[in-house]
Amino acid sequence: MNQAEIRALMNDRVAQELIQAPIHARLAYTARDGSPRVVPIGFIWNGEAFVMGSPPIAPKVKALSANPKVALTIDTEDFPPNILLVRGEAALETVDGVPDEFIEAARRFVGDERMPEWEAGARRLYKQMVLIRITPTWAKIIDFETRLPRYVAELTKAQ
Repeated sequence: MNQAEIRALMNDRVAQELIQAPIHARLAYTARDGSPRVVPIGFIWNGEAFVMGSPPIAPKVKALSANPKVALTIDTEDFPPNILLVRGEAALETVDGVPDEFIEAARRFVGDERMPEWEAGARRLYKQMVLIRITPTWAKIIDFETRLPRYVAELTKAQ
């Protein structure tokens, strides 16, 4: 997929609803021992990349430094599910303090009322953070209404 196709898909109504909902992404990466890992993680979409924060000592930071290829999914639990699938590469940047992107990613889950206390705690805890920017190289929406997984579409045609 080229970047124009990815941007168009990311601007789709379903993708935007998922990106803005209080849903964690699930980040899949290859651990340093070669085994697969998936972790839930807060994020923001800045129009070009998914951005998330992590402590520098987190295992995913070391793993992404060695192998930046990742997969990401954001999906609903209701029926029919809406699913955004993304593949891409992670770029890492260590910053002092707590980056705004980390705070904004948390706001959807913490809520405005509890945000001041949560933010103060985060700023006390983290002296440095790593910004993880995932630039999509491929993306797909599955909504089970107009966009089915290919294998399901093939099965329905065969009936």
